[in-house]
Amino acid sequence: MATFTHDFQTGSFTGKTSFPTGLFIDGEFREGSEKTTIDIVNPTTGRILTTIPEATKADLDIAVKAAQKAFDTTWGLNVGGAQRGELLNKLARLMEEHQDELSAIEAVDNGKTFSWAKNVDVAFATATIKYYAGWADKISGQTLETDEKKLIYTRHEPIGVVGQIIPWNFPLLMFSWKVGPALATGNTIVLKPSEFTPLTALRMCSLIKEAGFPPGVVNVLTGYGHTVGQAIAEHQDIQKVAFTGSTLVGRKVMAAAAASNLKNVTLELGGKSPNIVFDDADLDQAVSWAAHGIFWNHGQACCAGSRVYVQAGIYDEFLRRFTEQTKKIKVGDPFAPGVDQGPQVSQQQYDRIMGYIESGKKDGATVHTGGNRHGTEGFFIEPTIFTDTTENMQIVKEEIFGPVGVIIKFTDEADVLRQANDTVFGLAAAVFSQDINRALQTAHKLQAGTAWVNCVNQLHANVPFGGYKQSGIGRELGEYALHNYTNVKAVHVNLGHRM
Repeated sequence: MATFTHDFQTGSFTGKTSFPTGLFIDGEFREGSEKTTIDIVNPTTGRILTTIPEATKADLDIAVKAAQKAFDTTWGLNVGGAQRGELLNKLARLMEEHQDELSAIEAVDNGKTFSWAKNVDVAFATATIKYYAGWADKISGQTLETDEKKLIYTRHEPIGVVGQIIPWNFPLLMFSWKVGPALATGNTIVLKPSEFTPLTALRMCSLIKEAGFPPGVVNVLTGYGHTVGQAIAEHQDIQKVAFTGSTLVGRKVMAAAAASNLKNVTLELGGKSPNIVFDDADLDQAVSWAAHGIFWNHGQACCAGSRVYVQAGIYDEFLRRFTEQTKKIKVGDPFAPGVDQGPQVSQQQYDRIMGYIESGKKDGATVHTGGNRHGTEGFFIEPTIFTDTTENMQIVKEEIFGPVGVIIKFTDEADVLRQANDTVFGLAAAVFSQDINRALQTAHKLQAGTAWVNCVNQLHANVPFGGYKQSGIGRELGEYALHNYTNVKAVHVNLGHRM
């Protein structure tokens, strides 16, 4: 069986990792049925990092059978919530013990900086697993009164085998967002990580096994979206599918789920989030948060505040300060001390972002800063800001998913609300104002699943996250996510009444 071995000798982390990289099915690593492989590319260098097995539909069938067997015999209704919570807590403790290793794997595989991977991704992922460990023995229904002749109560029962498809921008974080609520509620899992960034998911398989989860409870298949992802959405024995990714692919997942067995679907999709800065905002605060909103994770975030609307009275000063802030961003090796932004995840994503930059230029927008490749190898792009845009430009309307934002001047609240809500997306939004009444009234009128006030890109394990409109269906995180993974059964008990 293949093993990924890597020596990290950097200023941020020095150590070695070695773990199996096969398909993880029924508690064991194995080769794919076709014995084909996928190259994993280091985005910092553009060179092949390792190869992993490519799963096929035949492998998915095997994994689904293993998951169903586990659900019927060693998990599901056979294991109490307290025991599920204990296993999730063991997994969280193992993640804490291996936090530096997981952070380094995430950085080399995805390109995000080691410091962000450790302090944000791994920390948040661990907190999420802990949070759902706490919920595992608290999944309960209600007792409902009708009359004295009947006892009626509801049960929240696990759905069964669930399919989960996660993206490449936050590999470990999305892994935890998916498996946490699914395991807490007693489901078994077949999960497909992105073919671009599968390594932390595979490392987690060894930790899941070490924590003591029964074989078949979690199965991880590395493969392509158009084969394994499509097969998960279509599979007749998978009862629920959860997908995070683009709106375009989300439509395909939903169509396949409907055409097969009408499986339960949750979708966390794209965004083009507006960030509104009123003229009474704390300017230093607004500039700092706005930069974080656009450039966090190299712009590869579905909730990125990539449309910054600034009121006319402070527009020039905001742009001046924002430009200074942007130019301070240090781009380079994600393991080097002081680096803020690493490479984009892949050649494909690099080309896509550069294509949008060229589109903006062609449409007549001004590249205020950035717009170029950084360095000579890897997939690095300068932090980029456009001005002088119009509402119908691609860079204003479409999700770029890179370190590219637009700064737009507005006049009054009615003007900015019209522009902010003029989008097919509705994932997140932000408002900056020292007038709390104005800020909250604006936040309430924005058509988005999350509205931040005087901050941006703030997420917590106990707070729901999801979108309006074409940004998705259902919610991740918090108690709300648990509802995605249970069936509600009403039980009617006759207390001696005769017909």
